[in-house]
Amino acid sequence: MKKIYIATLCAAMALTASAQQELHGGANGTPAINQDHTVTFSIKAPEAKQVVLHMDYQRDTTMTRNTDGTWTLTTAPLAPELYRYNFVVDGVKVLDTNNVYSIRDVSTVMSAFIIDGDNSPCPYSVTNVAHGNVAQVWYDSPTLGMKRRMTIYTPAGYEEGRNRYPVFYLLHGSGGDETAWLEHGRAAQIADNLIANGKAEPMIIVMPNGNVDEKAAPGATEEGLVNPTFAHKQWMEGTFESSFGDIVNYVDTHYRTLKTKRKRAIAGLSMGGYHSLYISANNPSDYGYVGLFSAAIYPMKGVKSPIYDDLEGKLKIQFQQRPRLYWIGIGEDDFLYKDNAKYTRMLDKNRIRYTYFESTGGHEWRNWRKYLLEFMPQLFK
Repeated sequence: MKKIYIATLCAAMALTASAQQELHGGANGTPAINQDHTVTFSIKAPEAKQVVLHMDYQRDTTMTRNTDGTWTLTTAPLAPELYRYNFVVDGVKVLDTNNVYSIRDVSTVMSAFIIDGDNSPCPYSVTNVAHGNVAQVWYDSPTLGMKRRMTIYTPAGYEEGRNRYPVFYLLHGSGGDETAWLEHGRAAQIADNLIANGKAEPMIIVMPNGNVDEKAAPGATEEGLVNPTFAHKQWMEGTFESSFGDIVNYVDTHYRTLKTKRKRAIAGLSMGGYHSLYISANNPSDYGYVGLFSAAIYPMKGVKSPIYDDLEGKLKIQFQQRPRLYWIGIGEDDFLYKDNAKYTRMLDKNRIRYTYFESTGGHEWRNWRKYLLEFMPQLFK
């Protein structure tokens, strides 16, 4: 077993000055990112009794009221990263109306910004490199009896050439959809930058919707502008895994793919890691690379499906066929840490080789972006 431990995001995760302006050009310059990596927030709320800044990876902090009714706060220096935040005005969460950039997480919307680094551009930023294209594609799923949508990234040069490409299936977690890795995970920017710098092979990245009771992300179907929810009827009970072949068949018939195990990868976060584990275990000849990012491991109480039967036996068959990479990433504070530790002990008992990557932090996007940055360069070598 190969073990890798990391503590913080590397300094290479920086953002160019032009991208900083692009992300933070609010009408009143908020948030203002300062040269020393502190950030100054402001909001005008003259009638408010208290305003609190709520931000990813930071403690909630009460802001200071100025004489003109503007509330301000300057943070300590922040590490290079993508951050989300909102203001809590007298107990009510509000967006920063002077920052046009926001991200939806299930039914919560938060303003967003990226911290600049000192020297090199951040893997999450749009840099001056050749860019791939992103399409939201509707495909037929005979297994589910419906048309469904997925997001597909094709690398720079795909449309102009005739080459065939390896395929990486990248799955979201519970509450997410086919937009999650694109918006939260910055998958297109990460892929563009890794490929352009020779750190990853050009590849097609397929980001499907793992909620089999919906056709597409909320607001993208004839149901209208429905409210997003965690409460899906079918999500971790075997149906998605059983229908996954419909996705692979569509991709292989509509894109110039390399249809071999050595040129096919699958990975996902949380629920998507769970799906990746069981899809690969039940299809041992199909995936040469498997990534479990803060993965759920075991079926929920009362769930029964042939997909989940005899996992140890299926893994033995899978590893007899020698996948090139079986990668497990988990944060030391993740609520799924114990399940992942139990799973790796089972792999050790069966002498199954895997790569283990332990980070600080918990069940959060800053880890999943980090895991993608680590996983992608190891694919299709």
